[in-house]
Amino acid sequence: MAPITETAPSARPTVADITGDTHYAQLARNTWLNSSKPLRVLPTVVKRELWDHLEEEGFAFGSLLLLEQLQLLEKYLWPGYSDEASDHHVLLLALLVNTKRREGLPVWNTFEPNPALFSSLFRRILALTIDTTISIPLRSDLLAFITNAFQSLESGLVRKECAPLVSISIWHNLQSETVREQKLGSNVQLRKAWRASVKRYDAADEVTKARLRFERSWLYTLLLDFLGHLYDPAAEDTHDKVLYCERFSELLCDLESQLPTRRYINTLVQDLNLLPATRLSPMYNDEDNGLLRDLYNLLRHYVYFPVDDHTGQPLSREEYRQEHYKKLATLQKVALRHFPEKLKLLVLSHYGGLEARSELEGLLTPLADAEILELCSILGLRTEYPKSSNVVQDRPFLTELILFTHEKRSTYQENIRDMTILPTDSTLYESTFLRNESYTGSRPLAIPKLNLQYLTIGDFLWRSFILHRCETFYEIRKDMEDTVKRVQPRRAGAEIRFEGFSRMALPIAKPAIVEVVPPKVGDVAPAQVKAEIILDVSRLNPGIRKDWESLRSDDVVFLLAVQPLESSRATTNGHAALHPAEKAGIKHLRCAEVISVLDENGRFLREHNTGQTDGYSHQPRQRRLLLRLDPAAYKEDKERSNQGKPDIWQSINLIVRRKGRENNFKPILESIKRLALSDVPAPTWLHEVFLGFGDPTSATYKRLPNRLKCIDYRDTFLDWQHLIQSLPGKVVEPAGDMDASLPPPYVLETSAATETSVARPSKKRRREQVDASQADSVEVVKVSTYKPSNTGPYPSDAPKLNTVRFTPLQIEAIASGSQPGLTVIVGPPGTGKTDVATQIINNIYHDFPDQRTLLVAHSNQALNQLFQKIAALDIDERHLLRLGHGEEELEIQGSYSKYGRVESFLENGARYLTEVTRLAASIGAPGAHGNSCETADYFNAVYIRPAWTKYQETLSSQSASTEDIIMAFPFKIYFSTAPQPLFPPGLSRGQITDIIRGCYHHIQRIFSELEDIRPFEILRNARDKANYLLIKEARIIAMTSTHAAMRRQEIAGLGFHYDNVIMEEAAQITEIENFIPLALQNPKDGQMPLQRIVLCGDHLQNSPIVQNLAFRQYANLEQSLFLRLVRLGVPTIMLDQQGRARPSLAELYKWRYPNLGNLPSVTSTPEFVRANAGLRYDYQFIETRDYKGKGETEPSPHFIQNIGEAEYAVALYMYMRLLGYPAEKISILTTYAGQRALIRDILAHRCKGKRLFGLPRHVSTVDKFQGEQNDYIILSLTRTRAPGYLRDIRRLTVALSRARLGLYVLGRREVFESCFELHSAFDLLWRRPDKLMLVTNEMFPTQRGVDEEVEATAMEGVEHLGQYVFEMTNAKVEALKAGGGMLPPPAPERFDDDDEIEGDGLNEGDGGPEPEEPEVVE
Repeated sequence: MAPITETAPSARPTVADITGDTHYAQLARNTWLNSSKPLRVLPTVVKRELWDHLEEEGFAFGSLLLLEQLQLLEKYLWPGYSDEASDHHVLLLALLVNTKRREGLPVWNTFEPNPALFSSLFRRILALTIDTTISIPLRSDLLAFITNAFQSLESGLVRKECAPLVSISIWHNLQSETVREQKLGSNVQLRKAWRASVKRYDAADEVTKARLRFERSWLYTLLLDFLGHLYDPAAEDTHDKVLYCERFSELLCDLESQLPTRRYINTLVQDLNLLPATRLSPMYNDEDNGLLRDLYNLLRHYVYFPVDDHTGQPLSREEYRQEHYKKLATLQKVALRHFPEKLKLLVLSHYGGLEARSELEGLLTPLADAEILELCSILGLRTEYPKSSNVVQDRPFLTELILFTHEKRSTYQENIRDMTILPTDSTLYESTFLRNESYTGSRPLAIPKLNLQYLTIGDFLWRSFILHRCETFYEIRKDMEDTVKRVQPRRAGAEIRFEGFSRMALPIAKPAIVEVVPPKVGDVAPAQVKAEIILDVSRLNPGIRKDWESLRSDDVVFLLAVQPLESSRATTNGHAALHPAEKAGIKHLRCAEVISVLDENGRFLREHNTGQTDGYSHQPRQRRLLLRLDPAAYKEDKERSNQGKPDIWQSINLIVRRKGRENNFKPILESIKRLALSDVPAPTWLHEVFLGFGDPTSATYKRLPNRLKCIDYRDTFLDWQHLIQSLPGKVVEPAGDMDASLPPPYVLETSAATETSVARPSKKRRREQVDASQADSVEVVKVSTYKPSNTGPYPSDAPKLNTVRFTPLQIEAIASGSQPGLTVIVGPPGTGKTDVATQIINNIYHDFPDQRTLLVAHSNQALNQLFQKIAALDIDERHLLRLGHGEEELEIQGSYSKYGRVESFLENGARYLTEVTRLAASIGAPGAHGNSCETADYFNAVYIRPAWTKYQETLSSQSASTEDIIMAFPFKIYFSTAPQPLFPPGLSRGQITDIIRGCYHHIQRIFSELEDIRPFEILRNARDKANYLLIKEARIIAMTSTHAAMRRQEIAGLGFHYDNVIMEEAAQITEIENFIPLALQNPKDGQMPLQRIVLCGDHLQNSPIVQNLAFRQYANLEQSLFLRLVRLGVPTIMLDQQGRARPSLAELYKWRYPNLGNLPSVTSTPEFVRANAGLRYDYQFIETRDYKGKGETEPSPHFIQNIGEAEYAVALYMYMRLLGYPAEKISILTTYAGQRALIRDILAHRCKGKRLFGLPRHVSTVDKFQGEQNDYIILSLTRTRAPGYLRDIRRLTVALSRARLGLYVLGRREVFESCFELHSAFDLLWRRPDKLMLVTNEMFPTQRGVDEEVEATAMEGVEHLGQYVFEMTNAKVEALKAGGGMLPPPAPERFDDDDEIEGDGLNEGDGGPEPEEPEVVE
């Protein structure tokens, strides 16, 4: 059989392949696509029409993709599957499942309606994996199916089939009963599990016994088969066998990396001596099999990972070392007892000698072959293998078993410590990294995966560090290669000239080493190496020069030795292929960190230096960069040059920088590395849930012992009716003797009703009945209220209350978030998860004044939205702090950064001291009491408090009348500036007392704030003030996940402490970025003192962005903690009422959220009821055909454009603007950055500077626009050949859910008709005409109802719409001229900074002259 082949990306199925006359397309149309009758699968069709053709093509991946898009799995193979199905039928099902998994598409839900048949299919596949008559390539594909299954254990359907394969029954295959008994005796639970397994087998019938025997022998058979291939002397099918062994190694790595699957397998793997046997095999030692060796190293890492396989407890470094020493001690004892003469030196050796492989091998030399065999047997090492394994049990093999068992192994922490963070050319171009870059899915990779579960916190941190380091180095390498390509290096004799240009790079002379600090004690590399580089900035335009001058301290720059490839070496002529670095022209690469930027005279640049002298512009010629080099790389380079090799630093000729938001890799990797080395714990109550084993509900507040029985919800409920509606299914009772219909605020005390006592169920039924017993209990909520205290007579004293009428599920989320524990809130588009998070923060702030809360979001925009809503509530601004560079984008008064807050504190202090002076004057207290916070505190203690104490006697006297109370009030004069009258006539004594206490509260708040401000008077250093604010004063601290990762060590080192973490956009943050905010403080007594974690997000929308396909798909680096918790079954609260979009628009994505409803506002508010002016429908799919013979184009890789859709989108935008739609209410979205750039170019040509049009608010990609919204969205799908990554349902969900009032989708229908998983959305779009339907003689806004029938005109295409808009524009201009009208005022025109694309010119202009604007009489 031909090997399974891989097609290039260009060979992926196109629309023509799906709708044309290809064999598979015709077969699909004739057999299953157009059939309305129940299908009957014919074996002849499966064999001749499908299998034989695929086999002839070598099972090309392009053909499998085509069949997947033709819905072969869903509409033919699976509906027609039965127990009698042929092996070809089964194999095709497995191949298509692999194809869907490789494309990241959902697959297991297809099988869920029929679990019995799936079980049958799974058993058939298991049997085929050990069927040696099946070809090696197909068995490799079957192993890939099994691997996919073990990666999907969150599916109950799959878990049920996989679990028996890794149960304790596989220990029947251990070498002897003695070894098994030894293992069982180490843990009581193991003994119980073994007895239960034996009992289950003994009680089974013959059919079941046969199945159980197969399950316990399946993996053992595969392991022996694996060894057989490793040692197979036959030369044929070597490539296929290597691929098979790689696939099986991947499966073993997956099984070993998750505790439930590792628990029993690891013992069997070690019993078989799989690792030393692999190491000696011919296949392993073949120099061409580098991937197999890398997979072996990964497997070895997991097999000997420091964790207890049965309890899951991590082993400390000391415990791990003691386990190792115990083996060495056993070896010495055995040697002393059985070979005292020949192994005398071994017995007397120290552990350091025994754990050294070479020394131990020498100590074993005196033993004869038979004695080596005997020693292995006594040590409990397996020495006999079946012949099918091909393992040669000779002296070298037996010696290797002893050496491998007793050699010293580095821990994962020791390995991480030795890994560099700053790359060099050798690390960027390591073979492992290059293999990852060329990943297509046809072969596994030797990188860790982010699975459903982790062995320990350290295991999670190790995997995260490895993957993020790989991803970072990949991005750096791509940036460097792109930059070198742009600068166009050319040889000019012995010199290198750069004929191109990049704004991110400058040619330089060799760096000057200015200082080398000797190594510190215990180190070998220099403590510090400084260098200076001169930059020629004379030809740069001011913008680019400013970018170079704006380099900050600790920014990383890259120093390259660029050497273009000689034309004579461009072809290999049969010789070895060129090294990728050599192809790219990068001979050497080193990293350096910026210390400072100096002017041409060596002085520090002034931040506000304008470059002008005496009124004349001065163009600087040079800038100097003082750099800190990588000491380790510098040491290696010096050793290299000392050996007579060329000095690398003499050849450095180019400096490259990266954009700031992309170049923060060093502090982030350092944070992950430090966490991995520090054994940081997760909170105790979260530990098992985070690792993915145990009860997934155990971290929710209902299962925690510190659950709060009583919570003050303050302004969460607006009234009694709102309270009743918000607690459906619960008994709500007023507490004590209170009347019903109490006014807010409400204090809720919750208690579960007593459950009916029932007989204890049997052990087998207990698990099924637990949910039912919980459902029978009814919560009783007792409600009490209180009168909020008067906060003062001034309007500014009045508390700011919540006005949002929360829905029942929002209330449930707020209640859970206010309790201790883990809360996971799923917020579909427009359901108000930000409002929920805000109210949770508000409740925590007031109910727990001693606790501090950390707010984290993925983007500055989401964090600022949350922060602005918090600032609008009754939260003292002195307790708010916003860290990071996004603070300046806050649309609220005042600065909430560290230094801004310090300035605000001092400004408030001056204002409050003025009030103290006025207060002192009002009571006639002599002295300068308002001079400082200290004098104010003295004034409060000596004058104010005694006066209030004395006045309280009058206040409490029953004989004092209300007039006496008012007249005796000592602060009447001070409150003369308050709204008058201070005491309105007719008030009762209680009301007057309440006003008086509010006045005193106002006064005491002044002194309380001054007391908080006092440390800022004492501290003199601005940094000390800012740090004091962070660790002592702020109670709500906000930052992005990136800032937390970058500053983790600095923040934790200050002694920062917090109790609660609330994450917005949690599903868009990678797992390590989810974890670092949980570890921004140092543990207390070995525990992380977190009380609450609230995750808000939506895993059904876009995931974190990962550039490299290998890390995104294979390693699952795009997995967020939010998604993993959902997969694990952690209880979630999914909000169910949206208030963003018209109900009709919400229907487009409601299929993703079955319970999604609409808030009353979207059915009654005028803007939602009225139609879109000039447009017949509120949403439409508009068929966009080729424009001037062109569909999609790809000027450069992945830079996809569609001129027809771009012109249509701009024409539609211009039409809407002519009707009066505000530009800021319209956004144009596209699915590709290339299309975004094209639309921007067309807008710049047709609309920029034209006051009739202007620019839309956003022109963005769908990915960048997640989390945002606008009233009207024009969406360009771009693709005309294949759906591309829009097959990712999450991305389509984002695209369809951004519009509030109107959505107009431009695309090609035939591209998406073949996508089975997208039909739920597109079927709704395709019910309406696919030509844009316009309503004439209608201006914005219209009074027409959205469902009102009206005559409409169809636009036949982009040319038709363009001509219509042109005529409208001329008519509008003529009307303005004739009527003396005025053009609308110019609106701000700008594109988002995120959308900027690097240019290549030295002095980049606007890209051409602007079109003229029609002359209009104003």
